[in-house]
Amino acid sequence: MIDDSPDGSVPGGDATYIALCGGVGGSKLAAGLQALLGRRLTVVVNVGDDFDHLGLRICPDIDTVLYRLSGLNDEQRGWGRADESWQFMRALGQFSEETWFQLGDLDVALHVVRTHRQAAGYALAEITMDMADRLGIDARVVPATDDAVRTKVVCQEGVLDFQRYFVERRCEPPIERLVFEGAADARPTPAAEAAFAADSLAGIVICPSNPYLSIDPILAIPRLRALLAERRVPAVAVSPIIDGKAVKGPTAKIMRELNVASTPHSIALHYEGLIDGLMIDTMDASRQAEDCGVPVCSAATLMTSAEDQVALAGAAIDFMRRIAGTMV
Repeated sequence: MIDDSPDGSVPGGDATYIALCGGVGGSKLAAGLQALLGRRLTVVVNVGDDFDHLGLRICPDIDTVLYRLSGLNDEQRGWGRADESWQFMRALGQFSEETWFQLGDLDVALHVVRTHRQAAGYALAEITMDMADRLGIDARVVPATDDAVRTKVVCQEGVLDFQRYFVERRCEPPIERLVFEGAADARPTPAAEAAFAADSLAGIVICPSNPYLSIDPILAIPRLRALLAERRVPAVAVSPIIDGKAVKGPTAKIMRELNVASTPHSIALHYEGLIDGLMIDTMDASRQAEDCGVPVCSAATLMTSAEDQVALAGAAIDFMRRIAGTMV
């Protein structure tokens, strides 16, 4: 953890922050925020991707965040654990066709422990926070909800479970709309609710995760959306679009299929009423003149190193501080 800098670029020691986060792209910014804030950061993670596979509870976004923040992530693949081996999958292939979702030998251990603890009656948030502690993670990593929220992809051929669409079908079927089953009745985890209620809360960041697949399942939980809408501190979103393209994943493809332009204005409109500022990449700086409805800040949002992650996190914190100075 980096201590508060003498020039005040990181707010005082009691200020806390929330990051709403999905998988790979969001976890990079979360890692940068953790480097600056340590335990003053709560990362609220999407659970819409969660599913049961081979009798195991798999939570891809939670696991990506856990691996990234603990330094165990595989930088080459962008997902899973580093130094992974695949003996389990090779053996599985001899007996089953269910090899479309890759589970590394080290990764399986996490899923086994989670499944065993849930069967014993422990809540997902309790399990996740304990795992984060055991992995030496400073930030509080909490699922958006302990309840079942499942993303379903509606396309011409019917309704696909998210992982069937995302992994098995590699996002090929054009999306008509998304459904977040269970979200309407879901409640935030106590830790997420407490983070929003904390007197020390100084800002909220929506990470550059896919707005439709990673952030919307969080915001589909009525209480969480209300907490963000009723915020008393600045909230900023970091655009996942650079020069009309997604850095990684199907964000731009989905936007085209939903007839949404791949621009900062579209991202701002997507989060209308929920943010006080939008961060865009320096390549899109010329678009700052667009009417996004909120202040716009340009920064280097492509994070290819740990230094990039910390730099963007610092820029986000500074942006929130400046916005806070204008709030009544």
